[in-house]
Amino acid sequence: MSQEEAFGRGRIRLVKGDITDLPIEAFVYYARPDLVLGAGFGTAISVRGGPSIQEQLRKLAPVATGDAVVTGGGNMKAKYIIHAVGPRFQEKNTEEKLRATTLSVLKRADEHGIKRLAFPAMGAGFYGVPLEVGAEVVLSTVDAYLRGQTGIEEVVFCLIDTREFVPYQVQLAALGGSPGVGPNAGGGRKT
Repeated sequence: MSQEEAFGRGRIRLVKGDITDLPIEAFVYYARPDLVLGAGFGTAISVRGGPSIQEQLRKLAPVATGDAVVTGGGNMKAKYIIHAVGPRFQEKNTEEKLRATTLSVLKRADEHGIKRLAFPAMGAGFYGVPLEVGAEVVLSTVDAYLRGQTGIEEVVFCLIDTREFVPYQVQLAALGGSPGVGPNAGGGRKT
């Protein structure tokens, strides 16, 4: 299942899958401030990417909430991983912090000349950011960023399952895209 829409100079695409196995230039990992790769996707990054990623992270830690750092992708398909430290559930100013984190990711991507970037459902799962909040904040921030001066051509939201996919699909439609499903569903807004 996928959905793709045009926004500004770029495209936003929703897909279901494993972000660590996506054939993309870079993907985002929702990191801890100490940048230690934890359970879940952190374990997948450690196993699939190899020890060089954690070695790079040791030199970059700690990272403040709202900021992001870039490492190589090790042995994975992605050339880069952008490690973003975002808010945790029930923190004050969750939406503001999530917006700042998303902007940091996009700026790091531009700084590294990354054209194709994949986000997970930011903060969902262990960190408890509600899916609807994450979808609204992150998608609207990406939409606005793609309308400015950026070299980013495509942002993919790689979502694990239908539970994650649906809130992002609803929010993408609310931004002006079509809720249709398919490789070129709806066509989205053109500017």
